[in-house]
Amino acid sequence: MQNKILVIDDNQDVIKALKLLFLLNDIDCDGATTPEQGLELLNSQAYDLVIQDMNFSQDTTSGAEGRALYQEIRALNPDLPIILLTAWADLETAVELIKDGAADYLEKPWREEKLLASVNQLLEMYRLEKAQFQQQKQSRTRTNKLNEQFNLAGLVYADTAMLSLLEVATQVAHSDAPVLITGPNGAGKEKIAEVIVANSAYSDNAFVKVNAGALPADLIEAELFGVVSGAYTGATKSRIGRFEAADGGTIFLDEIGNLPLSGQQKLLRVLQTGEYEPVGSSQTKKVNVRVLSATNADLTAAIASGVFREDLYYRLNMIELKLPALVDRPDDIIPLAEHFLQGHKRFSSGATNALKRHNWPGNVRELQNVVGRAQLLAQSELIEASDLGLKPNQTNSSANTGLSAQDIQNALQSHDGNVTHAAKSLGLSRQAMYRRMDKFGIAR
Repeated sequence: MQNKILVIDDNQDVIKALKLLFLLNDIDCDGATTPEQGLELLNSQAYDLVIQDMNFSQDTTSGAEGRALYQEIRALNPDLPIILLTAWADLETAVELIKDGAADYLEKPWREEKLLASVNQLLEMYRLEKAQFQQQKQSRTRTNKLNEQFNLAGLVYADTAMLSLLEVATQVAHSDAPVLITGPNGAGKEKIAEVIVANSAYSDNAFVKVNAGALPADLIEAELFGVVSGAYTGATKSRIGRFEAADGGTIFLDEIGNLPLSGQQKLLRVLQTGEYEPVGSSQTKKVNVRVLSATNADLTAAIASGVFREDLYYRLNMIELKLPALVDRPDDIIPLAEHFLQGHKRFSSGATNALKRHNWPGNVRELQNVVGRAQLLAQSELIEASDLGLKPNQTNSSANTGLSAQDIQNALQSHDGNVTHAAKSLGLSRQAMYRRMDKFGIAR
């Protein structure tokens, strides 16, 4: 889509010259000779950038007219890039407007290569910011829809990676299809299983969780399928297994990759027929159970090495949900950390930045432990970076260092509400600052 610029200047020759320059560089350009005409065009059409003069009345050099026009354009569109065309007499006013958020200023007569370089850079920045704003708007719409329509079981999230995963999880929740949740330890696989159950037809029935990785290999079968008295040494009485306890509901098998081959065979049979025999029994039992499973292991590699059945893998993996590591969903870090805080304590900006920079090898579980420890060690209500106990070498240089609402509010408070100065302190343009204020619902 071709970019479009509006030039507001009382000199028709200036408008003609700029129109020709931009035409030769594949940029559409309109012109207005008065502030009123320019504002009328801005109200009726969409522009990507404005170039405005600072004076419009004959023998006027104060720049007051340019300042007034700038403020009116800002009121119409706070994010629109504005380049000021100045003469030496109104340079001071132009510099003041730059501090207030104008994108650039150029002295007359301008150098074409410098003007084009500034225009192209600002157009690209504006395009990226508009695309980012649109993505954020779409993300908010998707998030609101998800939160309104489904029970998310108290799950805290903000990252679009989690949003996409939850949309799939809630979509498949109503079916009886087996779901395999894959991802690293501590990333929250069990919580995803809870979301699936909460939105399934079995939400009011039994929900049995089994951590196969925490059970001795020789006891897993008895745990899952039950055991009769005398089946083996120590089995002094009969007891039902987890599948029977989950009959009519859902069973969640965590760390499924640790299940021994004999247990895998029985599990495959349950998935295929709903039938099994307790350990030490020849009596066949039948259950109706929805199976959810999870693993941090590479099951395809386990199949290749002969320790996991390929037919079971495809039975379990009718639908796979790949849960990203916490470092790969960085927008979740601060919301989760604040969720884990108890009482009235809060994070300093230094602590927030340290949390964002950490690579979280232990994922959400590590984050929860770090926040809990910091809450105990902090000497005041403000948790500092030093209270977190994070190792400085465990940082993720490629992680998204996105800012939180608290970062934005702190910066605004530190600069007495001056958006331009607050944006500069955060390394943002004024336009980008407004985007984030809108994102977090902070009043302009």
